[in-house]
Amino acid sequence: MSFRLFEEKHHASLYQQYRLTPANELKELILQYLDRKKGPPHELAVDLGCGTGQNTRLLSPHFQKVVGIDVSECQVEEARAVPGFTNITYSAGPAEVLPFPDDSVDLLTAASAAHWFDAKRFLKEAARVLKPRGCLALFGYADNFKLHYGSCGDRLSNIYEELKKFLLPYTSSQVAVSNSKLQDLYEAIPFPDKERIEVIPVKEEVTVKNLLGLLETYSTYQAYHRADPKAAAALSESTMTRFLGEMGVSSPEAKLEIRLEYFCVLACKPQ
Repeated sequence: MSFRLFEEKHHASLYQQYRLTPANELKELILQYLDRKKGPPHELAVDLGCGTGQNTRLLSPHFQKVVGIDVSECQVEEARAVPGFTNITYSAGPAEVLPFPDDSVDLLTAASAAHWFDAKRFLKEAARVLKPRGCLALFGYADNFKLHYGSCGDRLSNIYEELKKFLLPYTSSQVAVSNSKLQDLYEAIPFPDKERIEVIPVKEEVTVKNLLGLLETYSTYQAYHRADPKAAAALSESTMTRFLGEMGVSSPEAKLEIRLEYFCVLACKPQ
């Protein structure tokens, strides 16, 4: 089955504001892979589970046309509201039923989304729509990121780990698929030409406010929020207070460094 967990308008708004834009290292890795396996022309890229379009927009300069697809109409509405990308279109729909002819897509991507797909149906559809030598790129980041600010980085990371532990009862089984770095999905890809990169280290600078906003986009937090909105809000507030206290600052706009480990599954359809 496929999963529908990100459809509320408030959640979509959080996604647009706080979800991380995929690192440039990921984009370059994927485009270099496509060049190596297929080469130009780069006519059509399709970004599945596109959410509010962070990854979709990264693809825009490199393809004649880009299509973002998400099962949530609210997410798609947020993505459409971003101006300046005339070669991007968005539509609401599942990753397992794609509105494209056979052998028509150069690149299929999914950023922090593939673990929600029905793997068997999705891979069958991917094999149908990709051009010969077309490529599949599925990626995300592990939830073991580390925080750094002066000498208190370990304490900040511990606060994050405590939050993660508290939210563990609200974890969907599909999150485990992501945390396995898509191992089972990788093994199920029917193309012999495939690879799985488990660790791509990335450093980013974020404000404390944006870090808390990011955590609030997570499916675990959203599940807790649905169960007890007041308690979820209090958890966010107390976590913010603890972060600021450890950092010795008062402004949520204070910046800290976040270190993530991305993973990426790449595959190329046979000729």
